[in-house]
Amino acid sequence: MLDQKTLDRLWDFDNPELSEQRFREAMADGKYDADERAELATQLGRAIGLQGRFEEADALLDAIDGEDEPTIGVRIVLERGRLLNSSGHAAMAVPLFEQAAELGDHLGEEFLAVDALHMLAIADADHAELWTRSALEYASTAHDPSTRRWMVALHNNLGWSLHGAGRLTEALVEFQLAEQWAERVGTPAQQQYARDAIAECEHALAS
Repeated sequence: MLDQKTLDRLWDFDNPELSEQRFREAMADGKYDADERAELATQLGRAIGLQGRFEEADALLDAIDGEDEPTIGVRIVLERGRLLNSSGHAAMAVPLFEQAAELGDHLGEEFLAVDALHMLAIADADHAELWTRSALEYASTAHDPSTRRWMVALHNNLGWSLHGAGRLTEALVEFQLAEQWAERVGTPAQQQYARDAIAECEHALAS
């Protein structure tokens, strides 16, 4: 199967059109075997879905054979959940994300398990804090560096959720933790984003 870093290099989440082009080109590249092309196809489906072409993305996921490779199966379930969530069917997405989290954990696919928990926090807004804390607990003990990088986004997400709820002191703690993790495993952009969040939260507390 493909390393998460390989997929991350093809992604530009700010430009799903470019990401679609990159995944199509990668799938046409003869250096990838059938399972790797199938894994790339799940990400192509995600890129298409991010452009609002939900039926096309769903049809693409339908055409992927994930029966013999469990990791591909998890990715298909995860991306189906994302499509449902993005198309306004969050409640229908929740059981798919729960399934993806359980299967990812069972297979030792740490990154996918945390990704699914992170999506549960988005789709199941009433229990967002619970899902995010579950994801944080999982990611904090992960062996995979890519999975540990989730700690930055998860602490940041929880911080803004608490900030929005008026729980500013708790939010500040989360933003500070996001900064600490960004310094350890994140990018310069993540480090700056965390510092900006701390400054905004401190300003709100002082007001």
